[in-house]
Order: sequence, then C-alpha cells, then structure tokens
Amino acid sequence: MNTAIVPGSLSAIARQENKSIAETFVNADLVVIVDTSGSMSTHDSRGGKSRYKVACDELANLQANHPGKIAVLAFSGSTIFCPSGVPTYLGGETDMAGALQFAKIADVPGMQFILISDGEPDDETKALQIAKTYRNKISTIYVGPEDQPAGREFLRRLAAATGGQTVIADRAKELKAGIERLYLPGGR
Repeated sequence: MNTAIVPGSLSAIARQENKSIAETFVNADLVVIVDTSGSMSTHDSRGGKSRYKVACDELANLQANHPGKIAVLAFSGSTIFCPSGVPTYLGGETDMAGALQFAKIADVPGMQFILISDGEPDDETKALQIAKTYRNKISTIYVGPEDQPAGREFLRRLAAATGGQTVIADRAKELKAGIERLYLPGGR
C-alpha cells in the first residue's frame, strides 16, 4: 500500500494548515476521477510505464501547481476518495457508473469534474444516465490505446452529455497538459 502524500494534495494542505481533510476539501474546485481498473496497468505509456503510473506522476505535478484545489477519486469495482493525491490502484472491473454516483455528492455550484479513463465501463448506459444528472460539466481524458476508438467515442459521448470537453491524452503522455486545458481555460 502506498502511503505517500503528494505535495499540494488535500492531505498535504491539511497537515500544513493543521486542518481536517473535510476543511481542505471545501476549498477544492476540481474532482479528478481516475480509472484504476485492470486495464490501467497496461505498460504502453512513456518510458514503458503503465497508464496508471503516468497518470499518478502527472496528477502529482498538477497538485503541486494547484495546492489544495484538486480532490482525487480512484475507481474500479468500487470508488474511494484519495486525499493523499495518489489514486489507489484497485485493479479489476470498471464501475464508472458507481464512480459517478459516488462523486455526485460534490456536484455543487462551481465544482469541476474530470474523468480519466480508457473508456471501457462495465455499463455504458448506466454511466451515461448518471452523468446526465450532474449540474456541472464532466470533462473526460482518454488514456487508452489509439487502436480502440470505442473507448474514445464513449468518453466523448459522456462529456457531451454534460456539456463537458474531451481531451485525448496520447497513452497518458499528455495527461497534465490535458487537465490544464480542461481545468484552466483562459490560463487562470
């Protein structure tokens, strides 16, 4: 089990400011929902690393640049809140509908959502149904292989259902840049 705390994560800010995780979560304005299912262990990203490892590295950089602003959720067959900033690798299934239902509690005015996945949920219909109930936009980043257009297309449909945008991160190589484009329109 990884016990690292990413600089700039909600846990790091809570420790730094002597606050609870709940108090730091109140200041977050972006929820990043990361697919940590079995397919994310595929080693087809930069330097031969897994999609999961590259996603973790890029999320760490992003949190360092936006301290205390990003809440991280990991999902596969279940969903967990990861205040340390490291999405826990869960392996197994891809219950995207469950992850979207779990994250819905944070669907308050001003919150942004980004879903990072290879776009192969266990139940596409249910995931789309739940996404359509969000008040805020859900943007997506596709991190799967280029030869699987179905995953990219599904994530595009999910984002479109909520008015969000889609970025294709070439096998997770451009994840940080993709999140920055979605999270920081206009360079704020």
